[in-house]
Amino acid sequence: MILKMDINLLFKIAAIGILVAVLHQVLVRAGREDQAMMTTLAGLVIVLTMVIKEISTLFSTVRTMFNL
Repeated sequence: MILKMDINLLFKIAAIGILVAVLHQVLVRAGREDQAMMTTLAGLVIVLTMVIKEISTLFSTVRTMFNL
C-alpha cells in the first residue's frame, strides 16, 4: 500500500495563503489593522483544520496497517 498526498491540498493551502496575504495588505493600508489580524487568524484556522483532517487520516491509515 503506497500512501500519497493529494497535490490539490497544497494548491488549496497556497491559494488561501495568497488570498489572506492580499486581504491583510489591503486592510492594513486602509487603516483597519484589527480586521487584518482577524482575517489572518481566520486563514490560519482554516488551514489548520485542513491539515488536522489529513493528519487524522494518516493516523487512521497507520492504525489499519499495524492492526492497532
